[in-house]
Amino acid sequence: MSLELSDRTLGIYIRLLEPEDASALLQLRVNSREANQVFEPRYPNEFFTLPSQLDLIYRRQQEAWEDKAYLFGLFSSEDHELRGTLSLTHLVRGVGQFADIGYSMDSSFQGKGYMTGGVKLLLAYAFRSLGLHRVQAGILPHNIASRRVLEKCGFQAEGIARKLVKINDQWEDHQMFSILEEEFTRLSTDSTVDTSTL
Repeated sequence: MSLELSDRTLGIYIRLLEPEDASALLQLRVNSREANQVFEPRYPNEFFTLPSQLDLIYRRQQEAWEDKAYLFGLFSSEDHELRGTLSLTHLVRGVGQFADIGYSMDSSFQGKGYMTGGVKLLLAYAFRSLGLHRVQAGILPHNIASRRVLEKCGFQAEGIARKLVKINDQWEDHQMFSILEEEFTRLSTDSTVDTSTL
């Protein structure tokens, strides 16, 4: 399954992660482990190993074939360095047609607009290729950077999901956000996003 979507202005592209990306994914996880820990579940030490990251990519590939979940890497167009990851998970078909979005950025590249661009590319894929009606996200209420990404992409705040996910071994409330296909279509007038392959 080959797919690449790019933003020429930001100099980034996203594509589905392949087994050959396992080493870069591991390096990304290790580099950002401390900075991202406050926003993530507490992963065991085995998670930060090459076999674990390779297994994750294989599982996500299988889920993509089954239309259940998709794991993308966010890369620099200049040097093809992996800078972050984005995912669509928990796809619901039938009368639902929605999925959850998640994302993580190498801490050394945060604050440059790359993840906002990556999320917009992933939304284009979700709505135009996968035919979804709604994409939703849950973030910790104090995660201001993540909230800014969602708001810049047109997500609307909906409410608080109480003790939704265990973060750092504590059940934490999450602020829920969503964007609908018709809202994204109205907002997506940026010609720098190359979605010609969709």
